[in-house]
Amino acid sequence: MSIYQRDVESLNRFCLEQDGRWGNINPENVARMRAQNRFRTGLDIARYTASIMRRDMQAYDRDPSRYTQSLGCWHGFVGQQKMIAVKKHHGTTQGRYLYLSGWMIAAMRSEFGPLPDQSMHEKTSVPALIEELYTFLRQADARELTPLFRELDSARKAGNEVMERGILDKIDNFETHVVPIIADIDAGFGNEEATYLLAKKMIEAGACCIQLENQVSDAKQCGHQDGKVTVPHEDFVAKINAVRHAFLELGVEEGVIVARTDSLGAGLTQKLPVSKEPGDLAHQYNSFLCTVPICSADDVNEGDTIIKLDGDLRKPLRLANGLYRFRSDTGEDRVVLDCINALQNGADLLWIETEKPHIGQIAGMVDRIRQVVPNAKLVYNNSPSFNWTLNFRQQVFDDWEREGQTEGQTEGRSLSGIERSQLMSVTYDDSELAREADRRIQAFQRDAAREAGVFHHLITLPTYHTAALSTDELAEGYFGEAGMLAYVAGVQRREIRRGLASVKHQDMAGSHLGDDHKEYFSGAAALKAGGGLNTMNQFG
Repeated sequence: MSIYQRDVESLNRFCLEQDGRWGNINPENVARMRAQNRFRTGLDIARYTASIMRRDMQAYDRDPSRYTQSLGCWHGFVGQQKMIAVKKHHGTTQGRYLYLSGWMIAAMRSEFGPLPDQSMHEKTSVPALIEELYTFLRQADARELTPLFRELDSARKAGNEVMERGILDKIDNFETHVVPIIADIDAGFGNEEATYLLAKKMIEAGACCIQLENQVSDAKQCGHQDGKVTVPHEDFVAKINAVRHAFLELGVEEGVIVARTDSLGAGLTQKLPVSKEPGDLAHQYNSFLCTVPICSADDVNEGDTIIKLDGDLRKPLRLANGLYRFRSDTGEDRVVLDCINALQNGADLLWIETEKPHIGQIAGMVDRIRQVVPNAKLVYNNSPSFNWTLNFRQQVFDDWEREGQTEGQTEGRSLSGIERSQLMSVTYDDSELAREADRRIQAFQRDAAREAGVFHHLITLPTYHTAALSTDELAEGYFGEAGMLAYVAGVQRREIRRGLASVKHQDMAGSHLGDDHKEYFSGAAALKAGGGLNTMNQFG
């Protein structure tokens, strides 16, 4: 007997025990509603998806070709359509997640309107979006199970037991659209208590994985902009502890913490940690500062800070705003120290924010980290803030130049006539250099997983850009000579040809689900929307 059938029988027995008062309840209808909503709470989702991430992390440790991927989203419908598309084109959601971007929430979801990525948006919008995403993903489950139930009814009506068993097997083995979400908590929106409280709300909404960065919360900047200010290690560890306590309190023991370091591009700190002995963590942090030696009291101005460093008195250079500056050549060393300390103090995965997508650069840092923590793994931001075309064309140009690939030496790999400063020019689009750059872009995620320890690849803001691009194309044609044809040929006809469920937008919004429920509740008296006059029937 199938799982579905066992649930029907159990419900049937329970209804019969109600002395006839539940005679209007069809146990099979209830079993169908249960199958369509297998997750009762956000904590159910968090526990389920955390176990998925843990299994995926173990699989990657055994075989780096089994890396995972996600795309960022700013609305439940966007996340839903991504996972529907994944199942449609790839047959399974395995290894595919969603990413919840703080940048996208700030730019798209704040009541203040568009904001920069500086943690100025409402912190409550973060768990609200997690809940919204999972609401849409659960609705996708319900919607895709509906035709299976109708096929089951048809098979039974026809007396086709073979078909009935096949459909029951599909119902029992239906793969949910509910997948892990890596959720951005920025720098915690305050102190460690604020971080804990927000983390709880995010986990209760369904988050199994929280990404936390080592910037100062009230001075937070986008990872790809200037002016970033990092915190000493003990401050960051306190927030990692806060998130872990939230996971454990709520019974999500397998919850995942991503520790993000912005130190590669962050040249400032707000606070000097207290060093208790030479070589301790605070001493190492302070050793990266820009300092000058103090030889006498004349070297000290009113209000200056003095520290003893490696036996010498030194004055850290302080800006007019009170911030201290790191030496410019210390970024990678600080990243390595950040990552090792985070992993040794409760983090599960690392995020190194870089200024360009360069496998050699990432691998160089990861190799150093793995000398101390051998199974260190990264979540990597395949950011739209990078000019991917320019970066990879420059990498190819530089590689060829180093290898001595000049005109006449190697067929098709000439740099003759190619100006490095003009590599974005359309005139180079058909060159072998451009084709080689595109080959490297195509292989970037696979190569970074193998060579640089990247377990998870994500694009933070893809649908921000796809929405802008598609809207630009539609507006150009619709308000121009193409008129309605711009929508019909550019949108609707393409939806039909690609088999997108969204072309039946009434069904996607739940009209057929609603009809089923009305029939469950009202029987033959149900007033349903899916009759012969429903124009969605035009789409077959």
